[in-house]
Amino acid sequence: MTKADEDIMMDYDSEIMDNYTNLTDDYNYTNLIPLAEQIPMLVNLTNRGPPIEFALPLLGYAMPALLVVTIIANTFVVVVLAQRHMRTPTNIVLLGMAVCDMMTLLIPSPWFFYIYTLGNYATVLGPSSTCYAYNSMNEVIPNAFHTASVWLTLVLAGQRYFYVCHPTTAVTWCTVPRVLRTVCWVGFIAFAHQLPRFLDTVFIDVRFKWQGEVHYGCQMLVAEWVTQIFTAKAYFIAYYAFKVIFVNIGPCTVLVVLNILLFRALKRAQEKRAKLLKENRKSECKKLRDSNCTTMMLIVVVTVFLAVEIPLAVTIVLHVLINAFKVQLVSYYVLNITLLFTNFFLMLSYPVNFAIYCGMSKQFRKTFKDLFIMGTFVNKTQGSSRYSLVNGPRTVTNETIL
Repeated sequence: MTKADEDIMMDYDSEIMDNYTNLTDDYNYTNLIPLAEQIPMLVNLTNRGPPIEFALPLLGYAMPALLVVTIIANTFVVVVLAQRHMRTPTNIVLLGMAVCDMMTLLIPSPWFFYIYTLGNYATVLGPSSTCYAYNSMNEVIPNAFHTASVWLTLVLAGQRYFYVCHPTTAVTWCTVPRVLRTVCWVGFIAFAHQLPRFLDTVFIDVRFKWQGEVHYGCQMLVAEWVTQIFTAKAYFIAYYAFKVIFVNIGPCTVLVVLNILLFRALKRAQEKRAKLLKENRKSECKKLRDSNCTTMMLIVVVTVFLAVEIPLAVTIVLHVLINAFKVQLVSYYVLNITLLFTNFFLMLSYPVNFAIYCGMSKQFRKTFKDLFIMGTFVNKTQGSSRYSLVNGPRTVTNETIL
């Protein structure tokens, strides 16, 4: 063998060894990457969400249409109630509720569209920044707005109870400035109680093997401060206990009681109105009729709220019992389906208030017609004058305008 042949053979052997080394390194590298099922709490959208056979038609196909209807209806409510001549304590609370309901559905809607409408429900979410956005927009922020809506409904019913049953107290406490401050405080506390949820979860980028290929995603872990100060179980039990007591069961119980009291007061007011009619006291009779109409409308609003909130509250209680205390009252699969439907019916109720206001409030219908059908906006001077004629001073109102 010549020197040239030896050099060629050495180059060939060297190339084979380099290729072998690269293959070995690739093999070892691939072996170091865990399988998807070996990574706990991998953010898999299919596993984290409700059963896909129910979620796809509800959240993927029905939700976009519901979102459009909700945005249109609640925008109408906000614009009408924001008019100067409509600015009453009750209307301010209703306006706050409309904004909170709309945001509860609007914030997570991009994820509903991406996951279900576009068919990405079988993918693993990543990188970690996307997982943080998903967690915030799909869980934390909507929960804050929903909590604010629940507490504002409680303010609404309590305020109406004082108007009907304790009018002298209402004149002092249920004024526009006080109610504005109350609405702001409700929003602040609702977001403050959700603030730990922004910080209690950490997402880290991971690589994993799935179906023979390397993929990238993120793993969800409990934040270190949670395990240092509490335990993960104690922390989440405390959070959900607060949620059940102060956001679900507690407000629903109080609202049921207030609704019963308002209904009884309404019956007494109707009897009083019938007596005034017999005595031909038309002016007092008209004022009482307007007040009764407002009370009846708010009773309907609260009743619709309770019709969707009570099933959701019961479902959340069952969810806490199963996860925290291992009380297996129903299967987790059935509970997830129930939670999906109760949440969907809750969101389905968001545009309903617009129909209630249009059907039961003459002043709302008239203002809506002036704004969107006749196209005649009331200017500030007219609005201020009109308000004074109907409701008297701005800080004290008899709430007959709605």
